[in-house]
Amino acid sequence: MINSQRLSRRFIQLAQIDSESRHEAQVASAIENMLTPMGATVCYDRAGEKTGGDCSNLVAKFPGNRNVPPLFLSGHMDTVVPGKGVRVVFENGVFTSDGTTILGSDDKSAIAIILEVMAVIRENNLPCPPVELIFTVCEEIGLLGAKYFDLSLIDSKFGYILDSTDTEGIVTRAPAANKLFIEVTGRAAHAGAAPEKGVSAIFAAAKAISGLELGRIDSETTCNLGIITGGMATNIIPEKVEIRGEARSHDPEKLDRITKKMVSAFEDTARNLQNGDTVPRVTVTVEHDFPNTRIPEDHEVVVLARKAAANLGRTLESKTIGGGADANVFFGKGLSAGVLGTGMTDVHTVNESIALKDMEDTARLVLEILQVHAAEEQK
Repeated sequence: MINSQRLSRRFIQLAQIDSESRHEAQVASAIENMLTPMGATVCYDRAGEKTGGDCSNLVAKFPGNRNVPPLFLSGHMDTVVPGKGVRVVFENGVFTSDGTTILGSDDKSAIAIILEVMAVIRENNLPCPPVELIFTVCEEIGLLGAKYFDLSLIDSKFGYILDSTDTEGIVTRAPAANKLFIEVTGRAAHAGAAPEKGVSAIFAAAKAISGLELGRIDSETTCNLGIITGGMATNIIPEKVEIRGEARSHDPEKLDRITKKMVSAFEDTARNLQNGDTVPRVTVTVEHDFPNTRIPEDHEVVVLARKAAANLGRTLESKTIGGGADANVFFGKGLSAGVLGTGMTDVHTVNESIALKDMEDTARLVLEILQVHAAEEQK
């Protein structure tokens, strides 16, 4: 029942609409124009006011025709850069860009798939549970749309986010994360004429970093320092250094421990280097970025998806990942979201691609999930 030509056409249309983060208004309008003729009720929350973007999260509701609890389907509307002027190339069943931009299958493949599923249900008058669609903004720059999502707009307590690569898996575990913003302050001085009057912020930061264990800490935990900026000229003892990093873990207690260890490395180093002086000084801000996701194997979101996959002669394995997604934020808000793959590869690069067959397979799985759930109607 999946209409391959329509799915392909919609994906190309969506992919070729510019929608880098904070600039999703045009693609949101196109999605709304596709949904309204299908009978959906469309509204927006006010997330755009907090993200500083030109658009808010889009919510569309289909009432369904079966008396079962509602579920949601979700994807994000924004893309990474370079995402302006995308031109889609389709050869041998695979979509790519022309090589000058990303493709945008992350996550417009999800949107095209969800639209196709709802179109198939409508034109074939299939059994359908109440379905709520959530298309978020600013996912790529910190899951901001999900963080500011207005929960009062939906009734669902579980659902599926299409934002992964593996079409044979469902993501049920993902780590929590903290962001660290570290500022090291020393004292400026002429590096040639009076270096002894200066206190190097770069030296203090380097000494702290050298005592840290970075990368993979254990099977559940990682940490990283990703951005370092500081100094003004080679002949000036550097007065300030700013460092940005993160810590992640599937275990909240481990996350707390590794975060404190990173903070202590800088604070202890500064204190040891002061030697009666007031510098170097360290200021650290820790921001909880997103909570972990941990969905049990017997949860309805997993059982339902596996049953649907089995009906299609497929298996669906639970997956543990090291990244974060809207699902993490939703989980923290009390919504359980299994993350399904659409087949996208090499995302966030100009080599990004996706096969139409993978999109079709995911569409069939989502359609079957809705059919299985609808069959659970209480008589």
